[in-house]
Amino acid sequence: MKMESIREPAVAGTFYPASPSHLKELIHGYLEETRPEAGIKSLAGIVSPHAGYVYSGKTAAYAYGTIDKQYDTVIILSPSHREYFAGISIFSGEAYKTPLGTVPVNKLIREQLVHNSKNIFAGFDGHRNEHAIEVQIPFLQVILRDFTVVPIVIGDQRRSFIDELAFKLAEAVDDKTLIIASSDLSHFFPSGEADKLDERIEKNIAGFDYESLMKDLESGKCEACGGGAIVAMMKTADIIEKRKSRVLARTNSGDVTGDYSEVVGYLSAAVYG
Repeated sequence: MKMESIREPAVAGTFYPASPSHLKELIHGYLEETRPEAGIKSLAGIVSPHAGYVYSGKTAAYAYGTIDKQYDTVIILSPSHREYFAGISIFSGEAYKTPLGTVPVNKLIREQLVHNSKNIFAGFDGHRNEHAIEVQIPFLQVILRDFTVVPIVIGDQRRSFIDELAFKLAEAVDDKTLIIASSDLSHFFPSGEADKLDERIEKNIAGFDYESLMKDLESGKCEACGGGAIVAMMKTADIIEKRKSRVLARTNSGDVTGDYSEVVGYLSAAVYG
């Protein structure tokens, strides 16, 4: 692979350990602490937070613990924290790299998603320094064997873009494909206020009500940086007739820091059929 086509780690050593052995040990520890709940089979996707592992790694592990079989391809849906662009960007390079190794991009699914779309394109927009995809991959490298990824950054989470993405994904996925919606919840509210906002998202996910979730996000009744990613994953699941959902954990940064004056919310969930 040409070096410029490999997306090098941007947040290793800050969001998660740069040492491969330390990173593996940390993830194994989180997974051992968060035993998977029974009855979750035939996953369509998971919701996983994307803060630094010290803040949200354990919450993410609740979702990753539901992975009970091999998946050939994992589609990771991410918001764009550092770049605004219209549309949805699928990484146009060859692979994503973490301290645990290099994971190839599934070019066939990428081409299928961008085909005949004015809004979904292959590029580097949104991928250069974005952490929300990168922090998911080490969990997958620990749990899965050989797999490919489809790294997708949503530059604009308007409804029309999310709807198109969901319909395209539904055509591309099969039983060997998993979708990850990478999202945190409310940012920098006092804990009591954050809890009210985040509880609304939890209720919508638990009730498999992505339409209400989208309306609540649009009206400002709740907030999630990857809210569009969650809606796209759930709508895809609906189309492929996997309509069960379970919220596995909801926490906030104050649970780690002890400071509840301004918190960031985290949630993990599984969508299955």
